[in-house]
Amino acid sequence: MSIIGIDLGTTNSLGCVYVDGQVKLIPNREGSFLTPSAVSVLEDGSVLVGAKAKDRMITHPGETAVSFKRKMGTDIKIQLGSKSFLPEELSAFVIQSIVEDAERFLGEKITEAVISVPAYFHDKQRAATKRAGALAGLKVERILNEPSAAALSSYFNDEEEKHFLVFDFGGGTLDVSLVDCVDRIVEITAVAGNNLLGGDNFDVLISRDFLNEHSFKEADLTVQEHATLIKKARKCKEDLSNELFGPVEAKIQIVIGDRVYESVYTQKRLIQVSKPIINEIRKVIQRILKDGKVHPGQIGEIIMVGGSSKMPIVQSYLRHLFHKQPNIRTDCDEAIALGLGVFCGIKENNENLKGYYLTDVCPFSLGTSVHNPNDAQKDFMSTIIPRNSILPCSREHSFVNVKDMQKQINFKILQGEEMYARDNILLDRMLVDITPKPKETEHVYVRFTYDINGILIVDISVPSTGEKYSKVLSENLSDEEMKARMEELNRMRVNPLELPENQEIIERLEQIHAEVSPEQKSFVISLIKNFQQALAANSPTRIRRARKMIENNMDNLTSWDPLAEFELFLGTEEEDWDDPWAEDPWTEEEDDQAKDDIFSYRRKETEYPS
Repeated sequence: MSIIGIDLGTTNSLGCVYVDGQVKLIPNREGSFLTPSAVSVLEDGSVLVGAKAKDRMITHPGETAVSFKRKMGTDIKIQLGSKSFLPEELSAFVIQSIVEDAERFLGEKITEAVISVPAYFHDKQRAATKRAGALAGLKVERILNEPSAAALSSYFNDEEEKHFLVFDFGGGTLDVSLVDCVDRIVEITAVAGNNLLGGDNFDVLISRDFLNEHSFKEADLTVQEHATLIKKARKCKEDLSNELFGPVEAKIQIVIGDRVYESVYTQKRLIQVSKPIINEIRKVIQRILKDGKVHPGQIGEIIMVGGSSKMPIVQSYLRHLFHKQPNIRTDCDEAIALGLGVFCGIKENNENLKGYYLTDVCPFSLGTSVHNPNDAQKDFMSTIIPRNSILPCSREHSFVNVKDMQKQINFKILQGEEMYARDNILLDRMLVDITPKPKETEHVYVRFTYDINGILIVDISVPSTGEKYSKVLSENLSDEEMKARMEELNRMRVNPLELPENQEIIERLEQIHAEVSPEQKSFVISLIKNFQQALAANSPTRIRRARKMIENNMDNLTSWDPLAEFELFLGTEEEDWDDPWAEDPWTEEEDDQAKDDIFSYRRKETEYPS
């Protein structure tokens, strides 16, 4: 039974599988790989999905919804006719349509899926995406970041060592990732993005510019006229994006009231209109370079993903920033889905994909609130797991009481980058009893453990009382899934230095240190220090790399045998040796000569090379 990968996009969605040793996109019932993320409710209450639903956006805008992915993770209800839907419910219709197409294409039942999300989706948005899959009747064990899937797709094609930036610009979101690919390991080192920036923003800016030219306001248009204008603005953008060379212009012509209005757009005019979007793109690029601590010149390649990446002004701007031509894939609309297909094969333990390993990072910081002595109403955010920490990870911080004889501490579990706690996303709360003491003398230890599937474990210990508190925040997992993941995460809650397998490695290195030459001792010490630092950071990726470095050098450190080299020089073999206890065959005269030769060598040792 195949696992399907679903690229649930703002504008279009795709399905992909790994079968017969190949990654295959799923054609929909219209014969296209792209299914518009559009849902429309008919008069009889039935639902249309895809291209036919998108066509109804002009004729029935009140019964049709698009771009609802932007509202994922919120409680906003979208009214379609007499019915209202949450964003994940509309997404479930799209997922269900893709699954039906896949079952028709494969001739088998689909029950499990891997769904992609923007890297910058927070936990509530990811949980809503998983609910969408569940509503469509699927088991969704894994949510995969879109740039991670695109990176996997790019690396899978040639397996060349890569250090690149993935620029994923879709209809509704912008995601940028720094990626290292080597030895079948695809490692995301930093992510940044904007969940409200995408190709749809160009449509809005073009439509507003059109209205300004003709002295209209949006309120002057009917719902149908506005829907038509947005469609014409999108067509104008696409026409300008499809032509890379030569004089280009595109027209918008629309009837408002009883009169026809027309505007002509060129690349130059589009650039002027799009300046706010370009400025936002620059902010995202600037943030990821700072987080990744890299200079633009250190980026080896820029991989363009998503439909909006096709736009010449976007490509030109990135060329301006990085002084190199971005890699424009012909299938940039399909790159994420193709990467999901590869990941499905990895998840199924396909023989052809053994050894592939995909890491990811925490897109948002996780922490708790701490007292602000200058304004009690504006507690500060104290970060425990910083954004772009490699997952899974575990971090511990200590906190103290802020009042004399305080009896309890109310820990807020927060997600976000804002200075003040109230401006971040509140995930949960934990109320902890402490021993009443003078302020700043009662210590409490808080550990956050976060995994690649979105499980957050918060452990709080109070040494003075011996009490321990624990809470698990997850995305509606089954008992079986939770048990399996908790077993893995529980290992992370133990100090890696205490694990027997890690102690064994250090002890082995210490033993080697005693055996190697003085010149090699400093290298062995560097291996031990590197491994201990990786263990202290509790980073699985760093630990894996340090362990691999030790394994690669262990043979070199232990295999050198100077006697073996000397024996090889003499051309002797062990079986040719005389019995060491046999009578010495040398004569006394030969023995005396040998002694003279040795003492002669010692007297003249400064004349010989060391």
